[in-house]
Amino acid sequence: MADLFGSESGAEKAVPLAERLRPASLTDVVGQAHLTGADGALTRMVAAGVLPSLIFWGPPGTGKTSIARLLAEAAGYRFVGVSAVMTSTAELKAIFAAARVAGARTLLFVDEIHRFNRAQQDGFLAPMEDGTVTLVGATTENPSFELNAAILSRAQVLVLQRLDASALQALLERAERLMGRGLPLDADARGALVDGADGDGRFLIGQAETLFHLGEVSPMGRAAMAAVLQRRVPVYDKDRDGHYDLISALHKSLRGSDPDAALYWLARMLVAGEAPLYVLRRLVRFASEDVGLADSNALVVTLAAKESYDFLGSPEGELAIAQACLYLACAPKSNAAYVAQKAAWGAARDSGSLPPPKSIVNAPTRLMRELGHGAGYAYDHDAPDGFSGANYWPDGMAGKRFYAPTERGMEKRIGERLAEWARLREGRGLRGM
Repeated sequence: MADLFGSESGAEKAVPLAERLRPASLTDVVGQAHLTGADGALTRMVAAGVLPSLIFWGPPGTGKTSIARLLAEAAGYRFVGVSAVMTSTAELKAIFAAARVAGARTLLFVDEIHRFNRAQQDGFLAPMEDGTVTLVGATTENPSFELNAAILSRAQVLVLQRLDASALQALLERAERLMGRGLPLDADARGALVDGADGDGRFLIGQAETLFHLGEVSPMGRAAMAAVLQRRVPVYDKDRDGHYDLISALHKSLRGSDPDAALYWLARMLVAGEAPLYVLRRLVRFASEDVGLADSNALVVTLAAKESYDFLGSPEGELAIAQACLYLACAPKSNAAYVAQKAAWGAARDSGSLPPPKSIVNAPTRLMRELGHGAGYAYDHDAPDGFSGANYWPDGMAGKRFYAPTERGMEKRIGERLAEWARLREGRGLRGM
């Protein structure tokens, strides 16, 4: 502890503040009441006296390691902790052998368990099944994709939440009590410190420790604090959940016609270092899938944004991406083209190799003309209203309706045009759909 004058001993300074602030019991854990509160899942497990194998899934700095230690202590288990980054298969075998002769229930905590490959993960199965160890794995990645199905079938997955502002403030208050003095920040800077932690309690305490090491200084504002502290880089792995979660948020914000939210998620991705061409590919896809013929210019705008980015590069070209994003969010929406494509592809697979009617097959040779190719073809430009209403479907296959335009945007006019052609077919006694 700090002495009466608020200073730290040399021994205390050698121990990181985050380590000194580790909670002493499950009830001291902040931000995870759904697990450690009075009715939390872990609280009930401790009360039962027997722990199942568990996978803790959550962002960095949310207390996964601390909770595992406290869980073992509360339930009366021997705790062994390893990191998948630093532990070999031989070392794991030694841990399993020691657990068999220890004479006590062993909780084996594996940090970053997703770093083990599939074969290494399979090595946990037998010790889990025979009770040699109770496995508690921690991962920041989606267990559905990163862990073997066999492990998931033998363990419960518990989700740890990103720490909210109140939980982070509680951590700062604990740090101030331990240090015997307040942080040298005004209210605005303190709020900025919490916001900048991005839900990571460990990072927040590291930043607070830097500020405490400044000694007794006058309270700093936001700008002065920013000059002292390093800004946290947003958590974003381009090939993992962060990547897919944010592109999903962007896509759904566009579909929901919220230009501001869409622009926010676009910014989140580009600021975090996402490849702009990846985002552009998704915007081009969206233009066809979710806007379609309700506004056919959407595809033109997104392709123009891609050309602009190719021409200008970053950061100038990112304005064209933002413009395309806003255009798509504000455009009328229709997935009629997308639905029609899926239906047509299905019909093509189901109908096999039915040939087209001979009337609409070209006849470039005399033999083909003698066989009836092109015979009876109705040239639409010569028909009344420029519309013949001829049959273009394979013989023996009834016409189908794949494309059903909506009443939104340009599709309203397209629908009216299709309805007029249907009326003409019916009036002339022609084959309809």
